[in-house]
Amino acid sequence: MNDLAPGLYVVATPIGNLGDLSERAAAVLQAASLIAAEDTRVLRTLTERVGSGATPLSLTEHNVEARIPRLLEAAREGVVALTSDAGTPVVADPGGRAVEAAHEAGIPVFAVPGPSALAAAVSVAGFDGSDVHFLGFLPRAQGDRRRRLTGAASTANTLVFFESPRRVAASLGDVADALGDPPAVVCRELTKVHEEAVRGRASELAERFGETRGECTVVVDVRGWAAGSDERELRAYLEEMREAGAQRSSAASAAARRFGVSRAEAYEAWPDDKE
Repeated sequence: MNDLAPGLYVVATPIGNLGDLSERAAAVLQAASLIAAEDTRVLRTLTERVGSGATPLSLTEHNVEARIPRLLEAAREGVVALTSDAGTPVVADPGGRAVEAAHEAGIPVFAVPGPSALAAAVSVAGFDGSDVHFLGFLPRAQGDRRRRLTGAASTANTLVFFESPRRVAASLGDVADALGDPPAVVCRELTKVHEEAVRGRASELAERFGETRGECTVVVDVRGWAAGSDERELRAYLEEMREAGAQRSSAASAAARRFGVSRAEAYEAWPDDKE
């Protein structure tokens, strides 16, 4: 490869199978003077594989602002690589602020595309891949999770989110309850030895993955969810009122005025206490 221009190179790295590292990505890592990653232990495996002598730089949610000046200084003079622990940087990791800072500083930013759990999961799910809403990691609180899911489902055909093995069953349960138990696919350990892509109703998958290992990417088919969105918005509003401590009667009156429904209808839509 010809000499690389100075700048920040956003380098996609394998999500499991090291054979997915591209020749171009390997060449950039070899040429880099500095490589930023969330977990430098994971990075070390790659640098040893390609024979890179670059200095590793830990870039986490907690230190990214403090590390950006050093990263930009090196990128003005030479090749700096921004990597992810697995997959494409900036997708659900803190690298976005470093890229934004590079643009603001007038430093060239180059894409070195490659593996992505998001793209890989969509490709094997078999749902509509033209209207995808990526949610990253869902909120921990159940009420927040459900609001995030219903809000996104009203504007897209397919939802994708990352989830830890400890919470994937709970999140799938919320998908089932909040979105009418739609078809979904759980992609677990993508490109690794125990890789699987399991398709079924969200409730079925919640039961199957009650105990599991490995990071999961979940794809949900929400085509047609926009139908009936008014009723869901009413229920979401009442859920917020309930969580805020409002009484059912007063909340129903407020909801009736806001959504133009009868007070009796709003009263019946009051959410059950499922949490």
